[in-house]
Amino acid sequence: MKGAPLLLDSITDVAPHHAGQIAVSGSHGGLYPAAIASRAGLRAVILNDAGKGLDGAGIAGIMALDRVGMAAAAADCMSCEIGSARDMMERGRIGTANATAMALGVTPGMSVADAAARLADAVNPAAVLPPVEEAARTETIGPHRHIVRLLDSASLVGPGDAGGIVVTGSHGGLIGGDPARALKAQARVAVFNDAGGGRNGIGFTRLPALDARGVAAVTVAHDSARIGEAASALATGRISACNRLAAALGAEVGLPLRDWIAGLPPVATD
Repeated sequence: MKGAPLLLDSITDVAPHHAGQIAVSGSHGGLYPAAIASRAGLRAVILNDAGKGLDGAGIAGIMALDRVGMAAAAADCMSCEIGSARDMMERGRIGTANATAMALGVTPGMSVADAAARLADAVNPAAVLPPVEEAARTETIGPHRHIVRLLDSASLVGPGDAGGIVVTGSHGGLIGGDPARALKAQARVAVFNDAGGGRNGIGFTRLPALDARGVAAVTVAHDSARIGEAASALATGRISACNRLAAALGAEVGLPLRDWIAGLPPVATD
């Protein structure tokens, strides 16, 4: 059962043939990534705690996996770069481990590499987590009746979001450091969770990449909104960083996200 762990910059990159493996993933440790790991048949997983955040949303999946007997842990967001499994393996330190992982010797403060080696002894979980449906809905706000797409994951962004306002529950780090994965549509506005900022400010790195593409983008503070929940970002999120285009539209650090979006000017028409 020993062997090198599977490295996945995003847990959504897991495939059926990965069943039975141990994975280190750059995704946050919320419920949806945990459910993907569980239902993919992984034996154990290490995710990123995304600063833990509001209501502990960044590690909620780590604890949920304990209920089905799956060993899981989360790297401290300040020890490594979210969205990069390789950086987690090279620099990451464990911030949280569930009881199943701790029984295998995984403890807070341990390196991710050492934790992954201990998780190689994990057995197949007795059950799997139920599927977690990612919400995708719209809301109309502000005097100009802006239509806002609320997507719990940036993976749900599609061509139909071009020119629109997209609020995601995803972290603001570039997946694998790749600017091409910053957003899958040419939106007018994009919103992410800053995931605690993280090592080298990784939680904000989608913002300059989107500036270069002409997309106004902001992050909300991890302790103001539950990561993985777009509705939480819109309801209680406060802006923690903004790119140049967003600042030109009035975005400011500390401003409630909903207030900023409500005050956006209407889209110019010919």
